[in-house]
Amino acid sequence: MSRFTILLAGPIRPTAALRAAVAGTRVIAADAGIRHAAALGVEPELWVGDFDSERDEAAGAGVPRMGFSTDKDETDGEIAIRLAVKRGASDLLLVGAFGGRTDHAFAHLILALREAERGRRVELRDGTECGIPLPEGKTLRVPARPGAAFSILKFGDLDGLTIRNARYPLEDVAVPFLSILTQSNEALGPVELRLRRGRAIVLVQEEGRT
Repeated sequence: MSRFTILLAGPIRPTAALRAAVAGTRVIAADAGIRHAAALGVEPELWVGDFDSERDEAAGAGVPRMGFSTDKDETDGEIAIRLAVKRGASDLLLVGAFGGRTDHAFAHLILALREAERGRRVELRDGTECGIPLPEGKTLRVPARPGAAFSILKFGDLDGLTIRNARYPLEDVAVPFLSILTQSNEALGPVELRLRRGRAIVLVQEEGRT
C-alpha cells in the first residue's frame, strides 16, 4: 500500500470523516503524534522521533520504536515522512499538522509543498481543516460543502490564479505575496482551482461532525 498517514503532534478532532480518511492506510507516528492513534482507531507500524515531547509509554505500547538524537537537522515529522517514502509512500496524509506550536505548523506546510513538488499526493487534516498543495499548471478540484470557508495560503508571488465556484471568484490573476486577497473566501460547493506558477496551499474548513 502506498498511502501513508503521518501522525503529528498538533491537536485533532477525531471526526468520522477523519477516521475514514485514515482507515486502511499505513501509519507512522512522529513523537507526540502517537497520542492520536487510539482516537483514530489505528495501530502505527512505526513510532519515530527524539521522544522529547512524548513520555507516555502506554500510548505507544507494542509499537516498534526508532529513536533519534535531539541534536539533529530534521524534525520528527520530517523523519517520519522520509521513512514513509522509503517504505513506498506515494500518497501522504499528514494528521495533526496544524495548531500547537506555530513553527511546527509552518514546517509541516513547507514539508507538504516539498513532497508535492516531488510528485507525491499530499493532504493535511486535523478534523477541522484540510490543506492541499496547489499543483502548477493543473486544475485542482477541492471537495467543499456550500458555505465552507477557504483560503489560499501563499508562499511567494502567485501568477495565473483561478478560483471558480466560490463567492469571490478569480480568473487568471497575479497575486503578490504580501496581498491578502486570497484569504477567507466561501465555497459554493466543490471549488475549482488552477495556478500557473507559484507555491500555495488551499485550506478548507471541514464540516464539524464527530
